[in-house]
Amino acid sequence: MEKIESFKVNHLTLDPGLYVSRRDRSNGCTVTTFDMRFTSPNREPVMDMPAVHTIEHLGATFLRNSVRKNEVVYFGPMGCRTGFYLLMFGEPEPEDIYGLIVELCNFILDYNGEIPGAKPEECGNYSEQNLGMAKYYVKRYLTALIAHKRFKY
Repeated sequence: MEKIESFKVNHLTLDPGLYVSRRDRSNGCTVTTFDMRFTSPNREPVMDMPAVHTIEHLGATFLRNSVRKNEVVYFGPMGCRTGFYLLMFGEPEPEDIYGLIVELCNFILDYNGEIPGAKPEECGNYSEQNLGMAKYYVKRYLTALIAHKRFKY
């Protein structure tokens, strides 16, 4: 079986950043998958699941209400709990969405109140949320993103 692209990235040297993970093309449509790497894999503890869940809810809510909402296909966590995937229509580069990602982070850092979609009728695990830890991880990510602007694997 052919090795998938994400397994070809050396996770022993991967640092927090915003990377193009892949581009998929079909019938004239391109979807770009961004790797929003929050932690250094295999060198830092993975993120706490309730915080990941909160970032997912707030991130998806922000992105689907942003000026680029029509380009957003999906936002969700990586199974390894070291970051998130953002899928967008087209072929934007990390530099093209950098401002959007900074806005997303600031939205989460400034957020107070009920987590969107965190009711039993809206989510299959509605009670597993942690806004305080979500803000902790987002602040770390935003600080690293601004300081280092890592856009290439």
